[in-house]
Amino acid sequence: MARGAAAPAGTVGDAGLSLYRLLAPELREDPYPLYHRLRAEDPVHWDPFLHTWVVTAHEPVMSVLQDFSAARTPSPELLASLGLEALTPIARVMVRQMLYMDPPEHTRVRMIVAKGFTPPRVDALRERIAAVVDELLTHAARAGGFDVIADFARPLPAIVSCEMLGLPTVDWPRLSEWTRAFAELLGNFQHGPVRAARLRGAVASITEYFEGALRDRARRPVGLLDALVGDGLSDDEAVANAIITLVGGLETTTNLIGNGLLALLRHSDQWARVRDEPACIPAAVEELLRYDSPIQHTARVAVETVTLAGRRIERQQAVIAVLAAANRDPAVFPDPDRLDIERAANRHLAFGFSTHHCFGAPLARLEAQLAFTALADRLGPVAAPATVTWRADAGAFRGLESLPLPLR
Repeated sequence: MARGAAAPAGTVGDAGLSLYRLLAPELREDPYPLYHRLRAEDPVHWDPFLHTWVVTAHEPVMSVLQDFSAARTPSPELLASLGLEALTPIARVMVRQMLYMDPPEHTRVRMIVAKGFTPPRVDALRERIAAVVDELLTHAARAGGFDVIADFARPLPAIVSCEMLGLPTVDWPRLSEWTRAFAELLGNFQHGPVRAARLRGAVASITEYFEGALRDRARRPVGLLDALVGDGLSDDEAVANAIITLVGGLETTTNLIGNGLLALLRHSDQWARVRDEPACIPAAVEELLRYDSPIQHTARVAVETVTLAGRRIERQQAVIAVLAAANRDPAVFPDPDRLDIERAANRHLAFGFSTHHCFGAPLARLEAQLAFTALADRLGPVAAPATVTWRADAGAFRGLESLPLPLR
């Protein structure tokens, strides 16, 4: 929902460089050749098809994340003036989410929500997360047949997030479906009536669910959702930010596990190292975050007219910062297309940068570390499937639809 603009003077459209091409199946499979072209030929590129600037080099991406505005969601009033009233229920939720706020409002909300995700609090969950990992893999082994995504990577963060928020864990499947629908909105380049209707339904359902959870405090465990209200957020703010916390936690971690495991299996020497030397798994997780980022890009808006890498960006023009391209910038990462779980000085931007750096990063890292430790033991020297299916509706998120493997 970022704002667009007229084409800057002197720019020439190049269909071969447009991010719109990410909708093509072959680029869902491997978007990195496009990112390499953009970074090499025009690292701050005007995309005439999306009416936005596309930034792909590491240092300019950091500048965008640090200096540009995250407040890019149109207000309900603006949508009404444009005749788009059908989208106003979605906008009412999004304008209250810290993802779309700048300081000082962003600082106020983030300080409250992030209290539940400090490294000490997350580390206190280690034993419980390990138990959930074991329960999921044991159940899958008994059931016969194992899909890494459906049976493990999707339920793991959903169950952990439910417990943190103080929600019944039996509700994780429907919460996961709602968050998946919401994730389609983030960074998606194509919206139609069917998708809009599905998204409206998902937002209405998950909002109603959280509002009910706040009303029924006495009937469920106390969790982060209650703490948000207790620490000063209104009920509407608590619901909106519980939703975006759930979306970020589920989608990012699911994709990190799925994408990361596939990358390791496609590099058998690296998979062997993970199996033989569990101590290398924390560093491996950082490299997997860099190598195939769960969140590929994010949007910002120019606060004022600036020059970035020689390009003049006008005030209020939209900018897409391609995190996945920055994470393979050869100026920062030697031999960037090589998976190297011992890579030093791994300055990846998979969790963002500056004030909007993902506060849930400690939890995602811990879940992934425990997941890969268990998978290395349960899968053994298995090979990657010959073909895989990537999600077609993932928007800014990059993830697998399924990953069937034998489980011992």
